[in-house]
Amino acid sequence: MDNKVIISGIQQVGIGIPNLAEAFGWYNKYLGFDARIFDDEGVAELMLPYTGGKPQQRRAILAMNMRGGGGLEIWQPKGREQRKPEKQILLGDLGLYVAKYKAGDAQKAYEELKNKGADLLSEVMTSPAGVKHFFLKDLNDNILQIEEDAYRFHDPKKNIGGVNGLIIGVSDMERSVKFYGDALGYDTVVNDSEGVFDDFAALPGGAHKVRRVLLSRSETPKGAFAPIFGTSVIELVQAFDYTPVKIFENRWWGDAGYIHVCFDIQGMKALQNRCEALGHPFVCDSNDSFDMGEAAGHFTYVEDPDGALIEFVETHKVPVMKKLGWYIDLRKRNPEKPLPSWMLKAIGLKREKA
Repeated sequence: MDNKVIISGIQQVGIGIPNLAEAFGWYNKYLGFDARIFDDEGVAELMLPYTGGKPQQRRAILAMNMRGGGGLEIWQPKGREQRKPEKQILLGDLGLYVAKYKAGDAQKAYEELKNKGADLLSEVMTSPAGVKHFFLKDLNDNILQIEEDAYRFHDPKKNIGGVNGLIIGVSDMERSVKFYGDALGYDTVVNDSEGVFDDFAALPGGAHKVRRVLLSRSETPKGAFAPIFGTSVIELVQAFDYTPVKIFENRWWGDAGYIHVCFDIQGMKALQNRCEALGHPFVCDSNDSFDMGEAAGHFTYVEDPDGALIEFVETHKVPVMKKLGWYIDLRKRNPEKPLPSWMLKAIGLKREKA
């Protein structure tokens, strides 16, 4: 696999929060993230360029919604106060702005969340790409978007699923479209529109003129966990009538907000060569295997053209049933072949009621 890159999909979006237990409970109750894949406490030693030059203690939970879609790495710094943005983040500010989530029926999802008392920001709207969606906030004021998307892996009774992608603020649309296409395979322009958009009106800065480009992948997802992650999209937004700021200006990785987006991959060396050729070398590298107690693999990071952090994880080992010592070792398998459906479903056997 040294000469081929497989990007299976969005493994997770990392989100810095002040109280891990409360956040996990919220995402479990409102969005159905009830499968805790790992819960690890330790020291982030390899992210020094983004943590003030010093290792930082943290606790992280990786949670999945087995309906299908990416997961969430809920991340809490330990031993220091988490910093929020100095100013309100606006649509078009540079970096990871909104996490998108799948729903089989957007209107039904809206009613479900309204009945649960969620902090809804908009009614159900239709995007220029023809996608029904709406916005809400989590308990820490992070903005979420629920999008109608038919993909399902499991859990036939669930309407709301996992991560479907992100809205990312950029400063140069052409440069960013090239990066996300060439580096990550989001090579299909679903929609490219410019103006003031009614379906963005509920967002801070949503009354400004922007260009928005929705990207998808032409390649069918492959790899061990591809059936869980499914399809995903990236929506890039460039502001025109105000000067955007970096969302993580003067802050560290692990501070409040969306800290990274992580892709499940195979072929790390080939991916490194690809990113270097594009002018985006790895900025952090675990150099083969890291161990988070319950999962192991090789992780690296790159920056997008505006400095947003993108993580790549080549998974080596993942727990299925920890109490029985049942782990899946992926290093001896065909990297393009998905794990059997029953085995993937077993990863989410342990559910936690909200």
